[in-house]
Amino acid sequence: MANSASPLSLRTEASPLGGTNGGGPLVQSFTLGNGLDVVVVPDHRVPVVTHMIWYRNGSADDPIGKSGIAHFLEHLMFKGTERHPAGEFSKVVSSLGGQENAFTSFDYTAYFQRVAREHLGTMMEFEADRMTGLSFDESVVTPEREVVLEERRMRVETDPSAQLSEAMAASLFMHHPYGIPIIGWMHEIEGLTREDALSYYRRFYTPENAILVVAGDVTADTVRRLAEGTYGRIAPRGSRPVRFRPREPEPRAMRHLTVADPKVEQPTLQRLYLVPSSQTAENGEGQALDLLAEVIGSGPTSFLYRRLVLERHVAVNAGAWYMTSAMDDTRFSVYAVPAQGVSLEQLEKEVDEALASVPGDALDPAAIERAKTRLLAETVYQTDSQSSLARIYGSALAIGETIEQVQRWPEEVEAVTREQLASVAERYLVSRRSVTGYLEKA
Repeated sequence: MANSASPLSLRTEASPLGGTNGGGPLVQSFTLGNGLDVVVVPDHRVPVVTHMIWYRNGSADDPIGKSGIAHFLEHLMFKGTERHPAGEFSKVVSSLGGQENAFTSFDYTAYFQRVAREHLGTMMEFEADRMTGLSFDESVVTPEREVVLEERRMRVETDPSAQLSEAMAASLFMHHPYGIPIIGWMHEIEGLTREDALSYYRRFYTPENAILVVAGDVTADTVRRLAEGTYGRIAPRGSRPVRFRPREPEPRAMRHLTVADPKVEQPTLQRLYLVPSSQTAENGEGQALDLLAEVIGSGPTSFLYRRLVLERHVAVNAGAWYMTSAMDDTRFSVYAVPAQGVSLEQLEKEVDEALASVPGDALDPAAIERAKTRLLAETVYQTDSQSSLARIYGSALAIGETIEQVQRWPEEVEAVTREQLASVAERYLVSRRSVTGYLEKA
């Protein structure tokens, strides 16, 4: 089980009924009578299906003082139901030659299986049962909580780089729960209880709060029939639970922090900027930020790499990325690794100078076209994978996007202009919106 999901380039939420094309697979969607949204992504190349159930809750929906409960519940969802004891679901998946996993992100939690198409109904039966019948006693809570604590020890407590990332996020998001780690704070995980998990389960694990995504060698009619006979039997509980999200205030102060540890072998400079996400951006700014990250920070032909590594020789690596898929304002990151003999302070000055010159120096037409080609090619490669297709649509559905938005995304990226790139660089890559982190050897 993973505790986070990687952002993908395409994004969506199912439209209430019907299907859309837009040059890709004929994606069809419908809603069951109990409110469960269903999306079918056909892929008939092999007789296999990816079955995913997504819940519109993630770590950013954890109650105050209960950080990590979404992720902890994800673990406990494998501890059995009233009908099926712990481990039975996994044994069935394995016996059928399939794979399974689950993950928690800031905005959603998902469970998936990949099996031969004839076993799709079996997966639906088990997952529908898990949506309503979760059952575990106190004896499994303490051991599983210790598993999560050990996961945190291994991933964060012993890793200076992870500690820096965690501290930077907490500084960037002063008010919004995106500043709280998905896995939770150690002292709050220690206090999570069986009732905390079941209360959270009862609130969010309902059909009207879920999205079923099936990608593979199936038809919409088959999926509808199987879904009606399994998920469709679950009684609705009313309206979808409200997700209470405080809005991050407009940043006014540049922040700077350092993690120094004897275990650090390679110093690094990291920078986060608070920027709009695909959901909060307006006037094409989300697509422009996507493309800007590609132009200035994706690979050895990008602007930052050429300027800092190849021309100035002050870094051995440099780049940028944008976490586009989020319900609320998100992060744009710039990073650099200093060359031998270059201090982090000197490197930061060079990074600042390079970023200040982006509107004038980085945005030549040829560079923009190369970045568009790379970004769209990456999207094509992702859609070549059945599981990636399911994740693309599921993750976007869960944050409130539409199938039509996903289908339009490539042409919207193509339409981004140099002026839009310069505008988002000048508006958002400014010091007051930033947190800068140093990772150095103690």
